[in-house]
Amino acid sequence: MKFTDRSIGSLKPQEQRYISWDDNGKGFGVRVSPQGKKTFVYMYRFDGRNRMMSLGEYPDTKLVDANEAHAKAQAQRKKGIDPGAEQGEQKQSDRSAFTMKELAEEYIEKWAKARKRSWKEDQRVLDKDVLPGWKYRKAKNIHRRDVIGLLDEIVNRGAPIQANRTLAVVRKMFNFALSRDIVPFSPCAGISLPSPENQRDRVLNDAEIKQLWNKLDEAKMHNNSKLAIKFILVTGQRAGEVVSAEWSEFDRKARWWAIPGEKAKNGLLHRVPLSPLAEELLKKIKPHSGNSLYLFPSPLSPKKNDSKRKSFAKPEKRLDKPIDESALGHAFRNNLATLGLENVKPHDLRRTAASHMTGAGISRLVVSKILNHVEKGVTAVYDRYGYDTEKRHALDIWAKKLEEVLAGKEEPECGKVVPIKQAK
Repeated sequence: MKFTDRSIGSLKPQEQRYISWDDNGKGFGVRVSPQGKKTFVYMYRFDGRNRMMSLGEYPDTKLVDANEAHAKAQAQRKKGIDPGAEQGEQKQSDRSAFTMKELAEEYIEKWAKARKRSWKEDQRVLDKDVLPGWKYRKAKNIHRRDVIGLLDEIVNRGAPIQANRTLAVVRKMFNFALSRDIVPFSPCAGISLPSPENQRDRVLNDAEIKQLWNKLDEAKMHNNSKLAIKFILVTGQRAGEVVSAEWSEFDRKARWWAIPGEKAKNGLLHRVPLSPLAEELLKKIKPHSGNSLYLFPSPLSPKKNDSKRKSFAKPEKRLDKPIDESALGHAFRNNLATLGLENVKPHDLRRTAASHMTGAGISRLVVSKILNHVEKGVTAVYDRYGYDTEKRHALDIWAKKLEEVLAGKEEPECGKVVPIKQAK
């Protein structure tokens, strides 16, 4: 057959794939699949072996372009160059390229788990919104338009803030992939947050603090969760650091809690003084902790209809897992009506502690040290003073303020602050 557009158009699919050859006898043909797809091919011999390469799919590749590609391939073969080698390498590269599922697993195991206490949230975001549609796609074939489409879907279902969180996780994952030469570019480059976010400024007033503290007893959540919420408020530390706290981090005699660098957000050891109120809470926490390594072990429900297993269970091993931070937040949200509060999250308790301390005359610098915020600038590099005395004094003042609130004492006059004794 002499190839023309008309003759190629007349080729009909059969039950088995077949190749129709051009009359020129130079290995130029059209491969027709049972589905009717037509592909220009070049059959040649190189290094004593028969080989075949694709020259493009018809009609996207026009006949004149296929003839030109065929002539170029023949010229390469005459020069001793395998014309299909590059195509074969590309196919091999495509076969070995990371799928999105493989990239997500690599990111979680080698980056997120090593650097983020909240890596489980990254895993949840990927499993819920990213992998269902992209699981088997090659990571290198994900483009900016794909990411924008994904974010639009999340926004359209009424979850604009979740779309922001998803973009943050996907961006981190592709930056990780770029650093490890898994992808040639990040499809998230240049994409802005799909929805504006307002910085939260929720601070509980005295009445709300008292309401929260007293109503927690009525809340439908585990006792460990109730005590963890109170401990966040009393110490002003991050929820993730509180729920993962271990007894080995506490020096009860010296009244210190040393949060290890691997748990702290800034990666640095953080010393938290324990106020008398914090110490009182620890005494209440210990009986609920049992023999766990953690202050707030995760409650593990016994399996139903499994009495034999229960008799052989080892409680000491079952308790070696702390409450999950997201589970604490979920329990808190579910009990807001019982607590008589609106628009409050566990992190707001940390902000509440900080705001009431500054309101009591504690300097912002000392409060920042209590919160373990990262300082910037040259001074921060050279100032290695721990502010331990100031931090203890501030948290003792906050504990006294809390006790007064819980006892129902009136607020001091507006503008009146408690003087701070500066360390010598």
